[in-house]
Amino acid sequence: MSSGGETIGIFGAGWVGLVTAACFADLGHRVIVRDIVPERIERLRAGEVPIYEPGLSELLERNRERMSYTLEVSDVTSEADLLFVCVGTPPTYAGDADLSAVWAVVEELPELGQEAIMIMKSTVPAGTGEKVRAALEARGLGHVGYASNPEFLAEGRAVEDFVHPDRIVIGSFEPSDGKRVGTLYDGIEAPIVYSDVASAEMIKLASNAFLATRISFINEIANVCELTGADVEQVAEGMGLDRRIGPHFLHAGIGYGGSCFPKDVTALKQLAGNSGYHFQLLSSVIEVNELQKRRVVGKLEKHLGPLAGKVIAILGLTFKPETNDMREAASIVLGSRLLAEGAEVRAWDPMAERDSYLRGARICDSILEAVTGADAAVIVTEWKQLRELASDEVRLAMRNPLIVDGRNMLDPAQVGAAGFAYECVGRPGSCAPMPAATADLDLESTPE
Repeated sequence: MSSGGETIGIFGAGWVGLVTAACFADLGHRVIVRDIVPERIERLRAGEVPIYEPGLSELLERNRERMSYTLEVSDVTSEADLLFVCVGTPPTYAGDADLSAVWAVVEELPELGQEAIMIMKSTVPAGTGEKVRAALEARGLGHVGYASNPEFLAEGRAVEDFVHPDRIVIGSFEPSDGKRVGTLYDGIEAPIVYSDVASAEMIKLASNAFLATRISFINEIANVCELTGADVEQVAEGMGLDRRIGPHFLHAGIGYGGSCFPKDVTALKQLAGNSGYHFQLLSSVIEVNELQKRRVVGKLEKHLGPLAGKVIAILGLTFKPETNDMREAASIVLGSRLLAEGAEVRAWDPMAERDSYLRGARICDSILEAVTGADAAVIVTEWKQLRELASDEVRLAMRNPLIVDGRNMLDPAQVGAAGFAYECVGRPGSCAPMPAATADLDLESTPE
């Protein structure tokens, strides 16, 4: 922990804002968090954390004396001259990043008698910094510096990623502004990449787009493996040992989701298009990801025939484990498709908030409740509770003991030995027939 910290202002008390605020406070800085949602500020003042992120609530509690929460911009600017923008930039219908929250922060800044630095944590298109600087100058705030300091936090391990990052990226118009932002991270052992603003903005978009590309690539390989008898797990292991490739993001499944990858890939594709360049590779990455989610329906139909009237249990709703985030979750696409096919959908998740659950699905409080009487169970999110899914209790509870493992969590041999039919992604033997002992099998609806 550093001694003699700065006073930092955080605009936005969402996931990025709260993690950033808590971690900076833990480094010894005083932090003032501003948000426009009264209920959120009230909960934070009362010691409640409005989002789920492992380790975050403990960090906020440990540093509560260094942190305060407000609805007023003036409370921030009267004390802090390092102003972090941590607001959402969701995609518009056209695919561009919606920067309305960013512009709201710029427009709300009062006249500042002292020098200050606006620091962009939010993910924005390359070129945004130039536009923000022009807007500040037009408002008579030319003495406010600007830096781009993108976040590289993965949900479920965001605190760890902040404290032990691979790198810290800081882009600025004035080198002195970048260096001052860099000192905020004293105490964290990581290389700092200093760059111009546009390059820092592009580093974030390019990083997420590349990782999404790896995911879509290995999913395409998995689909070919299913046709040729190869095992994508063994293929990925052999690929990952090549130091030029590495093992990360080579896990086949039903596609990526969440608040970053879908948004950032689309934003980079749109940015390129707006600039006159057709980013053909990213178009394919997006298409592969969408089709991958729908392949689950085909796997179900191979065993069950038409899905109308069938009971399907979706196990896991959030886009990844250890988060309550439903943004761009595969469960939404899959569940909606199943409902459209006329299936009865049941859903279980240990963390997703009830108001974010899939509409039309029956929400269950336990895995066993979800699978009782079901024709199939689909693993969508790799929650650790699902590692023991292939149990006698589950098999006897299901009408048809069929597991479709969208995350390759389970061992095919063990699942088959337990009496289940099993479908996974890119591994041989995944098209095993339903066990002969399956109860109430609708033979008329099963394809020949």
